[in-house]
Amino acid sequence: MAGSERGPTRRDGGTRGVGEQGSGTKGGSGAGAGHERVAGRWRPGGPRSFLLAGSFLITLGSFAVLPYMSVLLHQRLGLGLGTVGFVLAVASLVQFSGGVAGGALARRIGLRATMLVALAVRTAGFAAFVPGLHSPWAAIGALFLVSSGAALYLPANKAYLVEGAAEAERPRLLSASGSAFNAGIALGPPAAAPFVLTSPGALFAGVTVLFAVVGLGHALLPPASAGPTARGPSKDEDSAAPAGGSGRDGLPFVVTVLSVYVFMFFQHYLALYAVPRTSASFYGGVLMGYACLLVVAQPLLSEWIAGLSYRRAMRVGFGAMAAGTAVIGAGGRAGIGVGAALICLGEIVLFLKNDLEALARSSAAPAVVFGRQRLAAGIGAFASGVAGGQLYGAAEDMGTARGFWFVVALQALVLPVLVVPLAGAVRRRYAGSRTRPEKRTAADGGPRRTPA
Repeated sequence: MAGSERGPTRRDGGTRGVGEQGSGTKGGSGAGAGHERVAGRWRPGGPRSFLLAGSFLITLGSFAVLPYMSVLLHQRLGLGLGTVGFVLAVASLVQFSGGVAGGALARRIGLRATMLVALAVRTAGFAAFVPGLHSPWAAIGALFLVSSGAALYLPANKAYLVEGAAEAERPRLLSASGSAFNAGIALGPPAAAPFVLTSPGALFAGVTVLFAVVGLGHALLPPASAGPTARGPSKDEDSAAPAGGSGRDGLPFVVTVLSVYVFMFFQHYLALYAVPRTSASFYGGVLMGYACLLVVAQPLLSEWIAGLSYRRAMRVGFGAMAAGTAVIGAGGRAGIGVGAALICLGEIVLFLKNDLEALARSSAAPAVVFGRQRLAAGIGAFASGVAGGQLYGAAEDMGTARGFWFVVALQALVLPVLVVPLAGAVRRRYAGSRTRPEKRTAADGGPRRTPA
């Protein structure tokens, strides 16, 4: 399975550069057996094709279960809504912030081994939901196992995709990965809906078997290869980026926090706003259309997004999110539909560009980079959850839920203008403090270059 599309392997185990991409198969080993060009069209090959298919199945299984956790914990097991909210918040925090641990584990034991550990943990978690149908503590423990496995899996998954790939291939690979995950997110809940209340035990058992099968497939993957992505920093990067990830790679972290912070207002509160004003079926149609647009548009726009400067990508992405949230507040059904499409554009641009910039600006291993990005997303989601409840509640108390969306739009415009330059100033000050001793040494009596 892994080696059927591999061409000749180079002695150094690397892959062809950007300029060597002919019409045949890209050489390399492991994950470097990355793609083919067939009739002028690019497509991932070998292990990456399996990993993308596995990403879809993993998300399909996860979202067949996870969106219904509140139903399981509250209606079936009788937990109070306050307790349910706290459990789900902690599980989300574990899933996001644990990405840092996932990146560290991948550096220690390797990408394939990390994915296998993560899938074993998640499989055990879904299996534990079967007895958890009768025990709140077992269900909560199962949920935390699933969340922990997700935290370990995603950084290693993305790193395996880009490991050994030329930099020009990263946008296509990451956008294809995003489309696979989003397709699973879109199809999982409706596929599971008929079984959630009638046969939850069979649903959990089926998801457990699915994860076990996908895990066995991961065991057959070759080790990830080190190629163009496994590089040290350039001279410019080395001088600008202090050790520990506080240099140029700090900007994508900050922008990711802001991107997820703004986006999660839409994710969390659209249902609360839209369903009473339209219908549950209309809201479901908006979500389905949103997911389909995301799956189709992200690969089509990936090369354009990769070619944007980071500053321009931020203007496009945050501008689209600001326009989308404002249109939701201003219009009825049409406004909600158009606003969702604009926010989808903002998500596509910002989320992909943030990952690409984080990889390009850091000399750390890709798994570590993606782990940091998950942590940034967790911070943004947590902050949005805390602020969103207060803002929406205040807007409803004032009798103007529409005003909530205008406040979100204002934040999308103002926060990047305020926070990004501030983060840049902090980075420059930190970098300056690291180079100051050398400058003082030269100024206090070191050799000076005099004009000839």
